[in-house]
Amino acid sequence: MTPRLARYLGLSLSGFHRLTYWEWGPQDAERTLICVHGLTRQGRDFDILARTFARRGWRVICPDLVGRGRSGRLHDPDDYALPQYVVDMTMLIARLGVREVDWVGTSLGGFIGLIMAGMAESPIRSLLINDIGPFVPWAALRRIGDYLRIAPKAFPTLDAAEAYFRDILAPFGVLTDAQWRHLTEHSVVQGPNGGYRLHYDPGIAEAFRPGRVYNVSLWTYWDAITCPTLVLRGETSDLLPAGTALEMTRRGPQAGLIEIPGCGHAPALLDDDQIALVFDWLEGTR
Repeated sequence: MTPRLARYLGLSLSGFHRLTYWEWGPQDAERTLICVHGLTRQGRDFDILARTFARRGWRVICPDLVGRGRSGRLHDPDDYALPQYVVDMTMLIARLGVREVDWVGTSLGGFIGLIMAGMAESPIRSLLINDIGPFVPWAALRRIGDYLRIAPKAFPTLDAAEAYFRDILAPFGVLTDAQWRHLTEHSVVQGPNGGYRLHYDPGIAEAFRPGRVYNVSLWTYWDAITCPTLVLRGETSDLLPAGTALEMTRRGPQAGLIEIPGCGHAPALLDDDQIALVFDWLEGTR
């Protein structure tokens, strides 16, 4: 089973941009699941999870956020921010022609889902947030900004790219060789003169420039969420501190919380146990 690639237009203050998404399963399915990736990732991160859901009758949509993967880039890098991502995902739901969706969001994808679920008359019927919360410490955001700024501009070979991802994404947990290769192949694009470059716009680092990084707090949105909500936390995560995760179980939707051993930021949702956890929880929200 392979995904279908689809496109639509988004709009920012500086013009239109191309958006793409990967679609799995029947278009007339009873339920539609949207899976949204992290900051520098893209929709193919969810291939294994999406294939599992599609085989069980779900429609699964895995977008490439603007500036990532097959999607276009923004004319003004300052527009790479949560308001733009929320608008783009709202337009995606409108294009899909469904009244409600289930949402799985990793890191940035969880931020987007959190905001959308916390708005009045939200189309999100259930929300699974993977290793992010309404509060993110400044130090963790600075760490992300540091690795964005020093990211290699090119790799001579796919093996060199894989070695980089095995290092920088080590907090994803223990993955198989095939899983690392899958992540690598969809995280780079081959250049016209050979070699490979990262498959995202370097402009996304603008939001993390020194002097622009502060603690992020979205508790107002969290406290307004009413749909069923589950939080996954990597046991050594710095972006979702244990205290914040516990507070998420007490406020707003009073989310369920499951800690994933052997991971930091963020559980990859690639192995059978993690995928079964996601599937069983979402099936239970019927």
